[in-house]
Amino acid sequence: MKKILITLFVVFIAAGCKKENTSPTAAASSEKPAVPSDQDIIDAYTYLYGRYLVIQQENHDINVEKAGYNKIKYNPLGSAQFVNPNLDVAYLEAWIAVDKDHAVILNVPKIEGRYYTAQLLDGWGEVITNINERNFPKTPWGKFALVLKGSNPTIPSDVVKVELPSEKVKMLARVELKGTSATAKKLQEQFTFIVPDGIKIAPPLTIPDFTPKAPIGGEIFDKVQEVLDSASDAMPKAKEYQAKAIAVGQYAKTGDKAKERIDQVVKTKAIPAFLEGAKGFGTQKGGWSVSYAAGNFGDDIMARAIVNYGGLWANRIEEAIYFVGLTDSKKELLSGDKVYEIKFPKDDIPDLLVNAFWSVTLYSVPDYRVVDNKLKRYNLNNVSGLKKNADGSLSIWLGSSLPKVAIPSNWLPTPAGKGFALTMRMYVSKKPVLDGKWFPAPIQEIK
Repeated sequence: MKKILITLFVVFIAAGCKKENTSPTAAASSEKPAVPSDQDIIDAYTYLYGRYLVIQQENHDINVEKAGYNKIKYNPLGSAQFVNPNLDVAYLEAWIAVDKDHAVILNVPKIEGRYYTAQLLDGWGEVITNINERNFPKTPWGKFALVLKGSNPTIPSDVVKVELPSEKVKMLARVELKGTSATAKKLQEQFTFIVPDGIKIAPPLTIPDFTPKAPIGGEIFDKVQEVLDSASDAMPKAKEYQAKAIAVGQYAKTGDKAKERIDQVVKTKAIPAFLEGAKGFGTQKGGWSVSYAAGNFGDDIMARAIVNYGGLWANRIEEAIYFVGLTDSKKELLSGDKVYEIKFPKDDIPDLLVNAFWSVTLYSVPDYRVVDNKLKRYNLNNVSGLKKNADGSLSIWLGSSLPKVAIPSNWLPTPAGKGFALTMRMYVSKKPVLDGKWFPAPIQEIK
């Protein structure tokens, strides 16, 4: 999947929410729009930006890649031609569209002995559900009818009904390669849709162009109601934030001075605060950083916007936790001119902390793509045939050439003369990881 976004930087910044105008209707119906405070504008911008990032991706997938709706794209195995690739799974993705009279049937193949999930997300980047044996233990595979919530279309009697909050959702499914890529590819291609005729599908909303380095400005308030109507939001305080957004949109219509003020607040306060927050995130230790607010964000509008900015379609931590390494244990940026060791004690190796699998992948910065090397080795994982040290510990070595002390099978080549980043993925983590009590071993420079 070609993501427009380039980093995986997530932060927890709680955004305040005042009590006035507690419903979108109240704000929209005001005869003389109130003048919003700077903080109201910042809050409304941050709230909408999370949705705009999803709309941008939908436009890219539908209008640029011509992916279409209700059509599965089976990504090539081991594909490294997009941002932040996970080389441990076979990916498939789709935009699913239903209406009140029609459901889409998803066929999930029988998969045993390897990780898989069909992740469904709404238009705000919130996870609706994951179809797998953990969430559907009685029916982990088979036919699933994806139905618009509140509707009652005709569906077969032998299907599992899954309600969707809006007429469009994103599916991102994964099948673990597990060293047998041919088998994984066969399973990947057994995910299929049954799509009835006559589904009414609205095209993606037309929005201004913007980039990660140059986010959208005050024009984000030009069509507030249309944007809010396009996808329901599960956030508990969604109505309060929507009321703020509508109020700012109404204020913008009062004249050029109002628009100028909004644009100024957005460019001088909202965007700088957002970009500053995206530079670092969550819990940090030993060179690694992690966010536990992914997939479902509660009322944290900033966390959701930044996750969508840096890692759209993030899953719930129960499925996957991502530890990002940008520095060594002394907080120095990682460099291909240095040699590093990540040494897991024998009682703390990653294999013991997951119920599925784990991996460490190395990327270039700032574009977050795999770093080419003679070995064509871009990651190491639990099926890489890693060898333990004499004391039972497990070391991963990083260097542009094989470090003298390294076990060859445990070496990840780095780019000489350039910086790089690491992502450690933990799939179906055990309780110590979920509780934040376990962290990857520190990234230590060795001489």
